[in-house]
Amino acid sequence: MAENPEEQKHTSPGPEHPDPEEQKQQYCPSPEHHHPEEQNQTSHSPQQEQNQTSHDPEHLKHAHGMTHDEKHRDGYGYKHPRRAFCTFLFVFLALAATTALIVWLVYRPHNPSFTVVAAAVYGINTSSPPFISATMQFSVVVRNPNHRVSILYDHLSTFVSYRNQAITPPVMLPPFFHERESTVTISPVIGGAAVPVSVEVANGLAMDEGYGVVGLRLVLMGKLRWKAGTIWSGHYGLYVRCELLVGLKKGFVGQVPLLGSPHSPCNVHI
Repeated sequence: MAENPEEQKHTSPGPEHPDPEEQKQQYCPSPEHHHPEEQNQTSHSPQQEQNQTSHDPEHLKHAHGMTHDEKHRDGYGYKHPRRAFCTFLFVFLALAATTALIVWLVYRPHNPSFTVVAAAVYGINTSSPPFISATMQFSVVVRNPNHRVSILYDHLSTFVSYRNQAITPPVMLPPFFHERESTVTISPVIGGAAVPVSVEVANGLAMDEGYGVVGLRLVLMGKLRWKAGTIWSGHYGLYVRCELLVGLKKGFVGQVPLLGSPHSPCNVHI
């Protein structure tokens, strides 16, 4: 029996009208049908998650308590303490050196001058070699040329030598203070006790007395300090050498003339 065409038309679905359930399965695939690459991208293993969190700075900070800089800062109080200290020390030394240089340029002291202006001989005995006894007196003018600096002389001693050998024992002199731009005269009496000398020195001195001209050297040694305002310097060594040529005859006692270049300044070393 043949079916009615109209009923067949209504009962048999055609391609123009797909089944709703098949259409849903076609456009909404189940999770089991995901692509493998997409599944790998979205899913992470516990090991990978642990590696990612181990490289996270915030995770490291919470895991270890603090960062390296914070540990360094908390341990020493400052990030670079040695560099800061060296910088401070360098600046302090530079300022101190600059200040000292300025003070030195302003108050730069000049050496005092020593000049022998008179000499007297009270006795020379060369008759008991190898000993010589001599007693002499010299007047020495000391001048301070500084405008702003005073001088304090201390631990001064003096003696007389002949041909680089002492013919008098050293005599200690009292300390004295030298004002700015002032002149002081000292007149020490040197000698008295016998001192040992070589035979050549004893014979040479006797021969020079016979000629009437004797070359002597007056030596002053000690220490001094500079004073600029209220500032005192340290101790400096002082060595003064005065080369003298005196007219002296054997047996003469009294003031003797200074020959050659009288009143010439002595050599001063500080």
